[in-house]
Amino acid sequence: MKYLLLIYMEERAINEAEREQCYHDSTRLAQDLHGAGQFLGANPLKPVATATSVRVREGKRLLTDGPFAETREQLGGYFLIDAPDLDAAIGIASRIPGARRGTVEIRPVVELSGLPGAG
Repeated sequence: MKYLLLIYMEERAINEAEREQCYHDSTRLAQDLHGAGQFLGANPLKPVATATSVRVREGKRLLTDGPFAETREQLGGYFLIDAPDLDAAIGIASRIPGARRGTVEIRPVVELSGLPGAG
């Protein structure tokens, strides 16, 4: 089953050196997961100041700078993995460096037939 591991953290929770170490550790984790056949994708995200939210109401597109919800922690990145079950996904999520300072939300992915690349 595919799981999306969403990494939430306050943007200022770590300094630039810690962020670079987090990127290094995350890359190493991605390599480990790739070797085990569980890695499907991962990326950090740019700061929330670069975000744009889109809503369509009554046929009109509404744009808002920043994330839709005001929260203390922001979505900072993700891993997309293939794991046999939730317990395995929890084990992988606990290895993500962002879990040490923030939160990793685990969401099962609904696999729709007919999407490009769907098997």
